Amino acid sequence: MDSLKPLLLTSLKSYSRSQFFKDVTAGIIVAIIALPLSIALALASGVGPEAGIFTAIVAGFVISALGGSSVQIAGPTAAFATIVAGIVAKDGMDGLVIATILAGVFLILMGLCHFGSLIKFIPCTITTGFTSGIAVTIVIGQLKDFFGLTYPKGLKPIETTEKMDAVIQNFSTINTDAVIVGAVSLAILIIAPCIFKKIPGSLLAVIAGILMVQFLPLKVSTIGNLYTISNALPSFHLPSVSFEAIQNALPNAFTIAVLAAIESLLSCVVADGMINGKHRSDMELVAQGAGNIASALFGGIPATGAIARTAANIKNGGRTPIAGIVHSITLLIVLVVLMPYAGLIPMPTIAAILFSVAYNMCQWRTFVKLVKTAPKSDIIVLVTSFVLTVIFDLVVAIEIGMILACLLFIKRMSEETHVDGWTYVDDDTPDVDEHLKQLPLQIRVYEISGPLFFGAADVIEHIAVKDFTTCLVLRMRGVTALDSTAMNALIDMAEACEKRDITVVFSHVNEQPMKVMDKAGFTERIGKENFQPNIRAALQRAEEVIAK
Repeated sequence: MDSLKPLLLTSLKSYSRSQFFKDVTAGIIVAIIALPLSIALALASGVGPEAGIFTAIVAGFVISALGGSSVQIAGPTAAFATIVAGIVAKDGMDGLVIATILAGVFLILMGLCHFGSLIKFIPCTITTGFTSGIAVTIVIGQLKDFFGLTYPKGLKPIETTEKMDAVIQNFSTINTDAVIVGAVSLAILIIAPCIFKKIPGSLLAVIAGILMVQFLPLKVSTIGNLYTISNALPSFHLPSVSFEAIQNALPNAFTIAVLAAIESLLSCVVADGMINGKHRSDMELVAQGAGNIASALFGGIPATGAIARTAANIKNGGRTPIAGIVHSITLLIVLVVLMPYAGLIPMPTIAAILFSVAYNMCQWRTFVKLVKTAPKSDIIVLVTSFVLTVIFDLVVAIEIGMILACLLFIKRMSEETHVDGWTYVDDDTPDVDEHLKQLPLQIRVYEISGPLFFGAADVIEHIAVKDFTTCLVLRMRGVTALDSTAMNALIDMAEACEKRDITVVFSHVNEQPMKVMDKAGFTERIGKENFQPNIRAALQRAEEVIAK
């Protein structure tokens, strides 16, 4: 049951005062990094700035307290921004709350059913494709605020293609002041990490943006112009639930759950490499589920492990979940004391921060490398996932991507399965192995290579016998797997051989295929004496058969 035990309990057994001070320091620094990011990601998600802070506080606390990683920092991430914005636009906040709670339930069930290790079956081509696609959608969604564009009344584009079309149609309304603020903020975000190692670039960009708008004659929209700012604590809210609402929320809930699982476990793997540790994937999924449910009930949005914030935690000395808990408590204090000042942050600065986030998450180097080096089938999955994420949404991208990846994998595996017949020669054929000459003509030998499954079961049809054949030897040392479709094909072949009084002898049947044959009653039907451990024994048995 250790796989479902929070790492906080394990960490506290050998906890020291020196580590406590390191965790507190790391937690405070990560909170400073998380503050502007949480606000920016909340706005990109189509909700108020407080929702981002609520998510980091509530989900961050719960996931750190219950999580299967000792250093994971959770909160709102860019991966969810487009999904959440679409849900809010179509179903409102209640729809988002229902979808997030259902996603939390799915995550808990995944953890309890030990699905943590199954995430590895999602190909990197799909994760890279939709991650790059999300980055593009974030950039397109922030073009309006970065350039200070003005849309006609009533125009509220939801889909990425609609947003891009609105930007093009209304680009003539560009606000030069907004571009100046956005460009300066973006420059700070790019340059700051090279100069200031300990101070987050996003915090410096926020301060610079506020100072520019307050003390220079620049007319730029701020958060306070567009949203009502409050420093109230997160409050419990239960949405109005109906069967129809739950039914509508299920696809979105599934997407949120899968994405949260992928993002959080990837973050855990990265963190393990940095601290030479080992996370508990099943417990992490349970914690992610509990954190998302709590976040939704207290005014937050979907949350998951944040790789950048987790890395910052590690680099600043955080080694136990206490750092994540301190990060949440620090943000709670900031919410009460400083939240009213968030209204001064210019929208172009928020857009610049999200541009930086999109660049850091886009994995363009990995994308280009895969395009250059991966097999064609993988490139098809990669590009398809990317395009579908941008044009449609993540739900479609994951569904179609997985189906396409599975079909292409089946095709690739079926191409690896083949049947080769042994070459038969006479005494006049030069340069042949001696044992080929010694086989009687009544014996026919075929070697099957590769997995025998529904996509490759038709190779059995390539096995042909002659009129003078009385014994067929099937060498199966290269068959690692056998499914029911291929088993039925073998049964049909055996029946055809029985009708022609041909005995079938099997050589070197591996463990899994043998279990399938036993379960189907095939070994009894063929006769256990006709299953031999190697080709020499099989040929000896064949000679015994034709001698009768």
